[in-house]
Amino acid sequence: MAGELILIVEDNEKNLKLARDLLQFKGYRTLEARDAESGLALAAAHHPDLILMDIQLPGMDGLAALAQLKAHPATTTIPVVAVTAFAMSNDRERFLGAGFDGYLVKPINIKEFPEQVRRYCERID
Repeated sequence: MAGELILIVEDNEKNLKLARDLLQFKGYRTLEARDAESGLALAAAHHPDLILMDIQLPGMDGLAALAQLKAHPATTTIPVVAVTAFAMSNDRERFLGAGFDGYLVKPINIKEFPEQVRRYCERID
């Protein structure tokens, strides 16, 4: 499939570049934001197919950003996947319970990541 537009919201430059490069290599188009506020603006302007949202961001965190995305009519239907270093047993349930459509643990697995994103994109077709 590929060709989908993926918004990556990540404040760590290395993590952002790795995710972007892996996705672009597989044919995805990407948008990038280093903070939640920029991510919200990009989501409203470009309506990506999927948002990969870090949880620990400067200023507004990923949970607050998710709440704003789901509250805004223009972005409420965009699937949002938490990408986080929080990997305790209850974190997955906590993020899914907050309204995230999925959950990926950092550091991302470079072999599995594009396939994981593809599966999330297939859910929206």
